Amino acid sequence: MNKVRFVITILTVFFLGTFAKAQLTVHKMVSVGYTYQNQSFGEVGGKLLFLKNDDVIYRLGASAMMGSVNSQFAIMPKVSTDVLLNFQKNVDFYHSYYFLIGAEGTNKYVAPKVGFTLFGILDLTGGYGFPIGNSGINGKELKGLNINFSLNIPTVFIHDMFK
Repeated sequence: MNKVRFVITILTVFFLGTFAKAQLTVHKMVSVGYTYQNQSFGEVGGKLLFLKNDDVIYRLGASAMMGSVNSQFAIMPKVSTDVLLNFQKNVDFYHSYYFLIGAEGTNKYVAPKVGFTLFGILDLTGGYGFPIGNSGINGKELKGLNINFSLNIPTVFIHDMFK
């Protein structure tokens, strides 16, 4: 558990230091998705998107991963951090795709990841999960290949939809 706190502290200090340098716009998003970490999980949560310009975008997220592990329902909290990069200049349709690097962590594993995203809304990432201590979930260790697919819906869009 101390490793998780350490990782979260380091990521928080890094991002707060980065944000202190410039005034950033913050956008809230609802996130739903699928995560494979030696087991399949559905995911529901929220993300905050921080941007000054559209070349480099930062995201922080928190969600709940839910799935059946060894025939038992399990729920895990998850935190994630991403940096979206696209330095392409003079494009017609603004920035439609971004290279994504980041990390995610639960109380059972930590996983660095890379991938891409369309408009910051549709993400596909992959990485490798490292277990934290001897912790598993319902007798199954969560390590190895990590694949994520998520849909991030801006809350402004949801609000406008129900007007």
